[in-house]
Amino acid sequence: MGSDANPIAAPEVRSWAIGKPRQAQESKAGFYLVLAYFFFEFGRPQELVPGLRLIPFSTGLSILLILNVLMSGKVDFSRLQTKLWLPLFAVMAIHVPIAVNNYWALMTFKDMILMYCVYLGVITFVNSTKKMMTLMTLWIGVHGFLAVMGIVKGGRGIGAWMGDENDFCMVMDMAVPFGYFLLFSSTGVRQKMKYLGLLGAFILGAMASLSRGGFFGLAAVGAYCWYRSPKKLNALIVVAVAVVFMLVLAPEKYWDEISSSTSDETMGTGTGAARLYTWGIGMDMFYANPIIGVGQNNFPWTFGIYEAGRKFNDRSISGRQAHSAWVTLISELGLAGIVIIGGMVLQCYKDLKLVRKRFAPAQSRQKHGQIVQAGEDVRAYLARAMEGSLIGFIVSGVFISTLWYPSLWIMTALVVALRNISETQSGEERPESAQTKYSRGIPLPRLGERPVSRL
Repeated sequence: MGSDANPIAAPEVRSWAIGKPRQAQESKAGFYLVLAYFFFEFGRPQELVPGLRLIPFSTGLSILLILNVLMSGKVDFSRLQTKLWLPLFAVMAIHVPIAVNNYWALMTFKDMILMYCVYLGVITFVNSTKKMMTLMTLWIGVHGFLAVMGIVKGGRGIGAWMGDENDFCMVMDMAVPFGYFLLFSSTGVRQKMKYLGLLGAFILGAMASLSRGGFFGLAAVGAYCWYRSPKKLNALIVVAVAVVFMLVLAPEKYWDEISSSTSDETMGTGTGAARLYTWGIGMDMFYANPIIGVGQNNFPWTFGIYEAGRKFNDRSISGRQAHSAWVTLISELGLAGIVIIGGMVLQCYKDLKLVRKRFAPAQSRQKHGQIVQAGEDVRAYLARAMEGSLIGFIVSGVFISTLWYPSLWIMTALVVALRNISETQSGEERPESAQTKYSRGIPLPRLGERPVSRL
């Protein structure tokens, strides 16, 4: 009887066989949802295919992401950026009942909660260098498609929050550092040509927009890329080629538009003067509501109140946006918003600095500070690309109302994910045969071992 019972005693083995793969499938499902969100939010096929616009892809994917995050049991609030969302929500919640336009305050609050769901999904499920590079490949490829569409459409974006020329140029500015630094990180000729082509497409897309504010963002990104370049001489050649590329291909209308940025007409009665007038009204909003501002997305609705009978070119321009992410921030969220969002951006810089230093070769860190050799760990290059992308957003945002767009919040999520990966997948060198495609010289932790951190 005892020997007859032995073959039945296998529940433990079945538990191992079912439990482990199911956990892996859940993790992959969360990552696939992240990929799907990036595809629909940035690629926006719903703008091209009739009928798809009726389906709320972003909302649905955001909800599915937070459900997967909660089921995974891996919610991590240890990073400062993740914590700072909570006081941001508190300030926004206060505005919902008291703002001049309660509806827009509520809708923006709702959109930001959904964005936080995506943020948590990214920092939870993009948890390895391989997954980060898969996501970056999708993100960069989508932006290459956006660049081609923008060029074809005469500088206008594909639609939705990227439809305006200025907004589209900001998106291109944020993509340029990725094409640039991944060009330096790649080793094969085919890979280098791919990233060089994407870099050219991003620059052409930005030029096609004829955006003067976007041009300043592009110039800032170009200066940053050279400053952080792994090889200054090679970088100088790339930058020189890019400049010649712009001079040869940019139409005369582009340079006329850029040169008019500070002309007497622009600054006297044109768009420059209108911006300065608008920013002045925005500062009046801040002075009257310095602690928490007038409420998210309420700048246009309170403009007429603070314009108080004043006119620009003999007419009121009540109802217009601030035409600056930072005037939007100051006027709509006050000092509370400045501290919260400023804290997020500052912590992103600190995180990226840590990643850059951790994955730069020790000898290079000691002698040259910023030098990284081609073929070294891709995370050092991604850190530089993300830092440059944030600079593109910050500078372009001086002239464009982009605060409530996904760009800043998604990039913040990518920074936190990269910082997490840098701590869970770092360690001592291992044999060449054991190195992975994306972390040359940096070993991944073995099964059963504790991750090694160099903090």
